Parts: sequence; structure tokens; C-alpha cells
Amino acid sequence: MSANGELAGKDRDRSDLCAIAASLPFTMSSQPPETKTARVTSFDVAERAGVNQSTVSRALAGSPQVTPATRERVLAVARELGYTVDQRASGLRTGRTDTVAVVILQGPEDKAPSGNPFYFELLGSICEAASARGLETLVSLQSEEGRLSGDYVKRGQADGTIVIGSARHSAAWTYFQQLQQTIGNLAFWGSPFDDARWVRSDNHGGGRIATSHLLDRGYRKIAFVGPLGTGPGQFAERFAGYRDALAERGAQPIEASVYPDGDRSSQGYHAARDIIERDATIDAFFVASDRLAFGVLDYLKEIGRNVPEEVGIVGFDGMSAGTICSPPLTTVAPDLGEAAEALLTMAIDGQASVTQRVTVNLIERASVRQR
Repeated sequence: MSANGELAGKDRDRSDLCAIAASLPFTMSSQPPETKTARVTSFDVAERAGVNQSTVSRALAGSPQVTPATRERVLAVARELGYTVDQRASGLRTGRTDTVAVVILQGPEDKAPSGNPFYFELLGSICEAASARGLETLVSLQSEEGRLSGDYVKRGQADGTIVIGSARHSAAWTYFQQLQQTIGNLAFWGSPFDDARWVRSDNHGGGRIATSHLLDRGYRKIAFVGPLGTGPGQFAERFAGYRDALAERGAQPIEASVYPDGDRSSQGYHAARDIIERDATIDAFFVASDRLAFGVLDYLKEIGRNVPEEVGIVGFDGMSAGTICSPPLTTVAPDLGEAAEALLTMAIDGQASVTQRVTVNLIERASVRQR
């Protein structure tokens, strides 16, 4: 056989081998298999640190049963080996996720860029309190009726859920009111319904404090601005405190009508305009929320009324945005640290009490005249 014939035969043999290889249910390769790096485990950390595996777990969890020196040694070894805790596996073993879910319900008036800053100030306090407990915070902003979700505990994503947000989002509150029948680890801030595990400000007490402060500073015709018929229940509670404080001094309540259209600032503006046009002798306002009060301030500035010399204003919520108003807004502030702890206790610890009122305090700024 010629050399060319031998080469042709070898080519046919190679072709046949290729055809056979192509028909096999797996891939043939001449490259050696890749060597996978073994995953570092807690047992590896324990061996290197000279402790048992349970001590490693307790040290990484911050257990007080582990001495500071041992904890530091375990952490140093874990960093050296690149070990990280498998949170999913840890949760399966302990039945806990060490996470709290916070749902912020946003109504049409709360979407960016005009979202309610109070929700996020409360959220910040919840995150701080959760961190102090060694918990992470999962945050969900929800507004669309068809995409509401709150079963984070059932899905194994959180140990409890806190719901805060706009009472004007009635469909969302109805959803969560129904959900609480099957999920116990739910806590609500300022819910519009009473049959729930809720935390609220001392709204009645705050209304009394605000109104008494205005009376003490010499104001006599004090109007209330806040939606009573269509607003959340806390507005009615604040009005009741205002009314009772006036009654103690022999004064009568004056209610400014608030229309449901527009955001809170716009509502405050139009409510102040309507009542001043009816009675120009009004010399003070107790306003049921700081956002409403911002609109009242805007209107008074527009018509040239001096705040606080001619007209005094007290808001409610203690929003930090009130410090940059002109003049800075005097306000009644709930203790957000206390609120965060109460909400976490209800949602995570399953506290027996289903309702709690949060302490409020008057923050004096420049929208009320001095003595």
C-alpha cells in the first residue's frame, strides 16, 4: 500500500472515531478534569482555631457563652480561611432567619419624589433597633393592589413583618387585615382598623399638649386642620385631644375642612385658605400632621401673615423636615425609638399585648411665639 493510501486509511479511522464520539451521551475531552476547591466549613474553622464546631457556631452568632478571646480567635481564623455562614442552612437548622420584613404601603400621594418622609424616619429607627438585636431588615415598598405581598414568614424569609404606611391605601390595609388571620407575626404602625396588633402614638395626649401650648402662649382662636371623615383614625384622636384641651379653658373648637384631593401639603394650604377667608381673626392652628402644616405655612406666607407673631402653628409627627421650614415648625413628636422597639417586640417576639401607645413630646421651634 502506498503512503497516500495509509494516510487515507488513517483519516477514515479518525472520521469513524469522531462519528462514534458524537453519538455518545456525554462529551469526550482530552483535557484533565478541573479540580474544584473544597468549600471551607465550620469544622475547618474549628480545627484551625482549636475549638469544637459548636463553639464556632456560637462565636459567629455573638453568643455571650463564648469568651471575647475565643470569639476573636474564631473570627480571625474564619477571615483567614474565607469562611462565611450559610444563612439559608443556618435558618433551616434553627428555624429562624434573623430578619424582620418591613412593608411600606404607599398611596398615590406617596410615590417618589413626594413620598412621606415620616415613613422613612420610622424605618430608620426600626433598622437601628433591629441591628442592635442582631437582625437584618428586608424592606418592601408596595403600592399596586395586584402585587401586594406580606407572607414573608410563611416563605421563610423573615421571622416577623411590620407594616407601616398610608391609611389612604384601603385595598392594601384590607389585604393585610385578612392576612393577619393566618399569620401571627404581624405588627402595624397606625393601622386604620382596631382589631390588629398595632402600635400608635399617644394621639389624644399629643393633641392636648399642642393645644395647651398654643393657649399658654396667648393664642385664643385656634383652628384644627386634619381630615376627620376620610382620614386615618389617628387624626380623629388628635382632634379629640385638641377639643378636650379647649374645653378645659372654656374655648370652642374650630374645624377647617380638608378636601381629599392632592397631597397633604396641598390639602393644608387649601384648608388654611378656606378658613382664613371665612374668619380672618384665626390666630393659631393645630395641624394633625407636619405635611399638612407645611401647606398651612405656605399659605400664611403667601398672604403676608407673620408666623409666629400673628399666627402660631403646631404640627404633629416630629419630622426633621420641619427644621428647615421658615420659620422652623413646632411639632409633637412620637418617640420613634420606643415605636421601633414595640413593633419589633410584637412582630418578632410575639408579645402577648396586641396594642401599645408610644410616648409623644413637644418639640419647640419658631412657629409659636415665646412667652
